[in-house]
Amino acid sequence: MSIVATYSIVARDPASGDLGVAVQSKFFAVGAVVPWARAGVGAVATQAHANVRFGPAGLELMAGGLTAGEALERLLLEDPAVAQRQVALVDRAGTVAVHTGSECMHWAGHRVGIGYAVQGNILVGERVITAMAEAFEGSAGELAERLLSALQAAEVAGGDRRGRQSAALYVARAGGSYGGTHDRYIDLRVDDHGEPLDEVTRLLRLHRFYLTSPDPATLIPLTPELTSEIQAFLVEAGYYGGRTDGRFEELTRTALETYGGVENLEVRLIGLDQNKIDPRVVEFIRRKRAANA
Repeated sequence: MSIVATYSIVARDPASGDLGVAVQSKFFAVGAVVPWARAGVGAVATQAHANVRFGPAGLELMAGGLTAGEALERLLLEDPAVAQRQVALVDRAGTVAVHTGSECMHWAGHRVGIGYAVQGNILVGERVITAMAEAFEGSAGELAERLLSALQAAEVAGGDRRGRQSAALYVARAGGSYGGTHDRYIDLRVDDHGEPLDEVTRLLRLHRFYLTSPDPATLIPLTPELTSEIQAFLVEAGYYGGRTDGRFEELTRTALETYGGVENLEVRLIGLDQNKIDPRVVEFIRRKRAANA
């Protein structure tokens, strides 16, 4: 059996109720093994000689009303290889529970804080866990970014003794998925990469751009000068055949929306009916135009 040499964090955001897991490992496709989460229920990280069943089973136990500690106790009672397991749970109330088996490979251990737990095995030392906890506690913003800040601190502190290969970030939020029909708010995986944490961090930035609507307060006016610039780009890109006269009329709007559909910018093209646009869309168009020059 392969050893999921791993450091991970499970946490609940008390402000949003988001529940999530972030993990990096010298193991192929760690995201298929370690992270599990369900909105309004909890999150689980299962690693070392990982028992993958701990993920769905732990969530079912917490969904049935058990606390993280009670669910962990039940999981371990039903497993004959508990000495080789490392598993952490956080429940809907932010209560955490962790187990590091006595036969997990050195260095292995965990640390528990308010609403979170950090854990790892085959690490360079305890300093990795300490750095994760301090980074998470000192971070701000959404849970996804805070989880990654913990992993980044772990890597700086030495991380996994065997190196790095894969990473994953999973955050559950009720109605948080694309289209609002599921709780899969953020689900990013890098299965095989020289710098998997850097790649997950890059993917999260793209997620925020492509799948997050802008704050209406940040929209800027489609002035005649800006509209003319956008029209010129749309002409060059083959989406617009009208005049570059700075008037944001129906033909220009249709062309912009068509282009946005091709580039997956739909969630960012809000405010057009008020003659406003997301400045990040303008930046995107300018980068594209410069690249095509």
